[in-house]
Amino acid sequence: MSRFEEKQKVVEDIKTKFQNSTGVVLADYRGLTVTQVTDLRAQLREAGVEYRVLKNTMVRRAADELGIEGLDEFLKGPTAVAFSADPVAPAKILSEFSRKNKNFAIKAGVLEGKVINSDKIKDLASLPSREVLLAQVLAGIQAPLQGMVNVLQGPIRKMGYALEEVRKLKEAQA
Repeated sequence: MSRFEEKQKVVEDIKTKFQNSTGVVLADYRGLTVTQVTDLRAQLREAGVEYRVLKNTMVRRAADELGIEGLDEFLKGPTAVAFSADPVAPAKILSEFSRKNKNFAIKAGVLEGKVINSDKIKDLASLPSREVLLAQVLAGIQAPLQGMVNVLQGPIRKMGYALEEVRKLKEAQA
């Protein structure tokens, strides 16, 4: 396999990862120890996030081929990229890690094919996780239904009370 074919294969792999991810975060990892990087990788892996150090030219080429605009300015210096199907998970983990490790810096991200800056990544990190958001949506859907069930049960309940009173009256008369 020629050098060109190898590079093209890497670019295709990065394109696939971009297409299969709703959340992508780019970071500068300079100054981290091996232990810190190992801990970060373990946290990301546990959350289902793929974290790779990639060449800027390869990421740039993949982004250009996919029509992702505005990423070039962030592709300077060493770049690690976190890919995830969950847009909040990599933002949350990497933001927390950058608070604890001043050498680690979030450069930018790609959310649903749009480039966002590090401030937006931090805003995204403050959102609840996907599971919590789904639970909140379901609770919001369930509340009106529960209210409707209570309203519909009211007349049935009242009829039950009335029948019980009629039974008591019949017993008292007998």
